[in-house]
Amino acid sequence: MDNIVQKIFQGIVDGQQDVVAQAVDAALESGVPARTILDEGMLAAMAEVGRQFEDGECYVPEMMVSARAMKLGLARLQPRLKQTDSQSAGTVALGTVKGDLHDMGKNLVGMMLEGAGFKVKDLGVDVSPETFVAAADDADVIGLSALLTTTMGHMKDALNALDAAGKRPKVKVIVGGAPVTEDFARGIGADGYAADASRAVALAKSLISSS
Repeated sequence: MDNIVQKIFQGIVDGQQDVVAQAVDAALESGVPARTILDEGMLAAMAEVGRQFEDGECYVPEMMVSARAMKLGLARLQPRLKQTDSQSAGTVALGTVKGDLHDMGKNLVGMMLEGAGFKVKDLGVDVSPETFVAAADDADVIGLSALLTTTMGHMKDALNALDAAGKRPKVKVIVGGAPVTEDFARGIGADGYAADASRAVALAKSLISSS
């Protein structure tokens, strides 16, 4: 791995935003291809962060810091990626369901997905079923988040709205949040459940590749 790309990789793993920003600029100036920076520096780093999280070597706060560092670097890289017509891993629309205003988990999932090469559409919080239906027109996956047991039922409302609009077969739906379980996800007819941001990325990848 190129020394500058290695610096980007380590800067993201360590959550050092300034280091990542400077290294991305330096790599571009020295002629390192944008795709190499993305694949070997950024995506590889977020995969390593995900592995560390899975193995209990880091926790949500550290993952958030790494994801922010990656997002800053990605913002500097995106104009060059657009010039080279870099292909997205897919499009994911994320939202916290109606009645729920919590967004930390959703935001972390969004940053991790962006770090894995996905285009992310953040629908925000307190999202109506109708908004999820509209998002299905240009999304491969819709992610529903809920932190409150009192709002979990709105996940089913969103799925019902997708069914009623005839869009359910066209999009994969994943769910997550503190009170959500695998059994609940299965019971409401979701395509998958992710217990954390790292698993959400892996789930989105597997659903898109199998569709």
